Amino acid sequence: MCSRYNLTSPPEAVRAYFGYADTPNFPARYNIAPTQGIPVVLLDEAGARRFRLMRWGLLPGFVKDPKKFPTLINARSEEVLAKPSFRHAVRRRRCLIPADGFYEWTGPKGKRRPFHLMPHPPRLIAFAGLYERWQDPRGGELDTVTILTCAANRTVAALHDRMPVILDPEQYEDWLDAKRVSAEEALAMIGPAADDLFEAVELDPKINDSRKDEPGIQEPLQLRLL
Repeated sequence: MCSRYNLTSPPEAVRAYFGYADTPNFPARYNIAPTQGIPVVLLDEAGARRFRLMRWGLLPGFVKDPKKFPTLINARSEEVLAKPSFRHAVRRRRCLIPADGFYEWTGPKGKRRPFHLMPHPPRLIAFAGLYERWQDPRGGELDTVTILTCAANRTVAALHDRMPVILDPEQYEDWLDAKRVSAEEALAMIGPAADDLFEAVELDPKINDSRKDEPGIQEPLQLRLL
């Protein structure tokens, strides 16, 4: 599961890395949480990469009342073709979600220990995502997105049995191009990230508060490689 992550790279660096033409000026985010607006990279109708902000928590088109529907922040990659909530999006609306790392917790309830999973050495990464445009009965529109998950690699498995799908840069174009690459082909190329991609840094418990989103929130409790 991926329920919290960070994107602190400057907008110019994110733009250069993902190759979109838009020039958004978004702030560093140290503690991104579900239902918030998050940066997303997709292909437009002309096949060009574009930057968009979307609500984290996918709403399928068939939803009538969002208040009565669960917040779909994650989708199990092994099940998306069979699930009504995701099967149309995986065939037509795949996206990249830029990140610098993500958070995971381990331990018993009430004593859970937070960890920051960061690429080593540090660099931008992309989660595989699916998005939908939901319309309310009055015609209003809301773009929503979910992060795909897969079985954890060895590093993450010490904390949780699932992890976000991390795409390699050479996979970005095939994942995004739903017109050329089928859902079956796109899903066949994904899996757990390499075991040595991440290092796990234990954090101060103040990261547990999703309302806190400032630089000090990533303060290490101790360095621990898992």
